[in-house]
Amino acid sequence: MLAQRRPFYSPVMRRDLPYALGGLALGGLLLANAAIAPDAAPVRPVDVALVLAMAAALAVCRRYPVVALAVVTATMLALHVRVHAGVSAAFAVLATVYVAAWRGHRAVSALASLVFLGGFLARDISVAPAGRPGQQIVERTALLLGWFFAANVAGLVARQRRAYLEQVEQRAIEAERTREEMALRRAGEERLRIARDLHDSLTHSISVIKVQAGIAVHLARKQGEEPSDVLLAIQEASGAAMRELRATLAVLRAPSDSDGVGLARLGELAERTRAAGVPVDVTVTGQPRDLPEEVDQAGYRVVQEALTNVARHAGPATARIHVAYDPAQLTVSVTDDGRASTVRPVTPGVGLRGMRERVTGLGGALHAAARDGGGFAVRATFPLDGTA
Repeated sequence: MLAQRRPFYSPVMRRDLPYALGGLALGGLLLANAAIAPDAAPVRPVDVALVLAMAAALAVCRRYPVVALAVVTATMLALHVRVHAGVSAAFAVLATVYVAAWRGHRAVSALASLVFLGGFLARDISVAPAGRPGQQIVERTALLLGWFFAANVAGLVARQRRAYLEQVEQRAIEAERTREEMALRRAGEERLRIARDLHDSLTHSISVIKVQAGIAVHLARKQGEEPSDVLLAIQEASGAAMRELRATLAVLRAPSDSDGVGLARLGELAERTRAAGVPVDVTVTGQPRDLPEEVDQAGYRVVQEALTNVARHAGPATARIHVAYDPAQLTVSVTDDGRASTVRPVTPGVGLRGMRERVTGLGGALHAAARDGGGFAVRATFPLDGTA
């Protein structure tokens, strides 16, 4: 296998590239201006070295603004003294002054501006005719003074604008976080309200059913009679319902906890269904393995709801549970040979809608319909390749 080639430049170098290209362009402009200006001195190798040093300093001015500003100011003053490059020598200094002010070095930017202006003016005065500085020097100095003032102000404005945008972005992030916290708090309050309602209503009713069934079983055995299978099934189902209701209440009060159900408890569910009078066959294909917690619980709930529908609506029927473990998906199906038919379509109730929402919420698909040969089939498929 061929090794992946790495780029020869880093993201930092990519951000420095425009500054480096700008430095080279300014250097070319300075050399060209010195070559064609009538009052400029001949360009020598030392002058080219000064221009290259300026370009190198300008290339790193974003990361090292103070050092770059010092180097650019010194090299451009030296070039102006040697070659008399004119106002074009100030362009690189202006750019570096702007960057330094933008990076927050206001005092350094102002000092460099004054140093360059003082050196530039001193050189012009030194070569002017004695006693008459000339109107050109005054105009040039005023022009450079305005440029440097504008560069310092522009750098400060850019820094203030950047700080303002960062502050606005931070406020937006904090506002979003506050909205999320409020939504979570409201969801938690709603879960607690539902938990209280379930505890006050269902828990009492199921407890009464369980106690009454237990008393009936006890009285039957006390009289020397064997309790009926239906009575034992009621007692077992009410006990299981109490356990699951307590687990559900615990989940509502602490949503990070598991409710303790999964396909590993499918045998217990099948036994309770058989005790209620519905024959159940369980088939497992593929290699059972650890499943994501949400998928494991959803598969169990689909089977549970399907068996409840069989017991309530199918009449005398046999239920068949098939769990198929595939590398990329889990398939859970429950079929029966009851009285459902394709002639009279089944109207989806709350149970089927709840199953569909549970399955599709995990990226799966649910098929629930009457079978051609009679009976009803529920088939849920859950992806196990990370899309759930």
